[in-house]
Amino acid sequence: MGGEEGGVTEPLLGFNGDARTGGHSRAAFFTGKEGDRESIRGVRDFFREFAAESKVLWFLAGPAMFTAICQYSLGAVTQIVAGQLGTIELAAVSVENSVIAGLSFGLMLGMGSALETLCGQAYGAGDLDMLGVYMQRSWLILLATALLLTPLYVFATSWMNLIGQTPDISRAAGRFALWMLPQLFAYALNFPLAKFLQAQSRLMFRAAVAAGTLLLHALLNWLLVLRLGWGLPGAALVLNLSWWIIVGTQMVYIFGGACGEAWSGFSWKAFNQIWGFVRLSVASAVMLCLEFWYYTVLILCAGYLTNAKISVDAISICMNISGWTLMVALGSNIATSVRVSNELGAGHPKRAKFAVVVSVLTSFLIGLFLALLMMITRKEFPYAFTISAEVREMVYQLTPLLAITITANNVQPVLSGLAIGAGWQAFVAYINIGSYYFFGVPIGLLLAFKFDFGVKGIWCGMIFGTLLQTMILVLMAFRTNWNKEASTTRDRVKKWGEV
Repeated sequence: MGGEEGGVTEPLLGFNGDARTGGHSRAAFFTGKEGDRESIRGVRDFFREFAAESKVLWFLAGPAMFTAICQYSLGAVTQIVAGQLGTIELAAVSVENSVIAGLSFGLMLGMGSALETLCGQAYGAGDLDMLGVYMQRSWLILLATALLLTPLYVFATSWMNLIGQTPDISRAAGRFALWMLPQLFAYALNFPLAKFLQAQSRLMFRAAVAAGTLLLHALLNWLLVLRLGWGLPGAALVLNLSWWIIVGTQMVYIFGGACGEAWSGFSWKAFNQIWGFVRLSVASAVMLCLEFWYYTVLILCAGYLTNAKISVDAISICMNISGWTLMVALGSNIATSVRVSNELGAGHPKRAKFAVVVSVLTSFLIGLFLALLMMITRKEFPYAFTISAEVREMVYQLTPLLAITITANNVQPVLSGLAIGAGWQAFVAYINIGSYYFFGVPIGLLLAFKFDFGVKGIWCGMIFGTLLQTMILVLMAFRTNWNKEASTTRDRVKKWGEV
């Protein structure tokens, strides 16, 4: 697959991902065509390397951020359109989108993230033929998971009644969930496709697909739902269609040969090492779901406070803003995961470590900028979300906590990207459980209900949990023996590539 220099195997990959093509390759651009980075000897060296690494990171993070925002907006557009139909319709879409689809999305994305580790490291090592095999293994696991999640959609009305939703909302959301079952299987195919393309840094294509799909999604919603009056069935049809367009376009791109040797057709090798792959997928899902679901505790607990309606409305507005800023952080997460996995796979431990340094610093500065923007506009931005003076006042009071959350949440996903790229999912899952649910949540509940700090107390506890998790991951990143990680990666690539 390549030559050897200093005991490190270097991939000889063509720009289009084809191992048969020499020259200045696509893989070399992302993994350092001159081998591992030399030690930094001064400020000038640092800024030169920082600028070079930033260029690569932004090439990855920019399209990833744009794609995440576009795909996040598919559900948002559907909710906006449902709001034009009536309150029950809006509630049905909101419950299905945030609870049922949200649960499925988190699990599928988490399980698909196992592919980020293996595909990224195999691509960096030059084992292109294994990328397609890994994707097929992930398809098998995620399709099986989709089948297990199907009762969640089929019996949505019954279990929503059990958790206390009103009968009208339960019936409407249950019907909409049943109509959205095709989306579940689109998730199962989409996330492995996305991670397969991410590992090869083919993110501009995904961004173009996401943008085109979002435009078509908005147009079809206007035409079918609002103009022709198809109602919620039309909204479900359009949302399902949009996700399947994303899946189908990526399949045509890959099966058409655009990825070179990374896709060489379906293979029985996909059934090898399947249980090990399941374990890694489950660890990835647990790690990410513990992060995704953490701040939903804030909204649930707010419902038990005095003036619960005002508290929930104010928290929901803040979480809405936090969700949009999290899409920016998700781009950094993807970029860091790709860089770390590619560089470790290529045997470049110093480059992997420096990629983490650059990504953390850049994300921190972005988070700080967004936090300052919120603080500067804290009197104005609540007017965009509510006409209630009481809710606006509470949002104003909560904005400092929102600013801290935005800053922390811009750094934390980068460190999660490091964990995925290095294959630390199982260990980080334990850190998340301890930091979030054994530390952050109890402190928040204590401050809120014992010391009467209310919603601010809950949120402070959540922030303490996030900061603890972030500090532990930063410590791990800088105390890690990166040469050993590179060696472990080579062993992993060899093991998972066995027939």
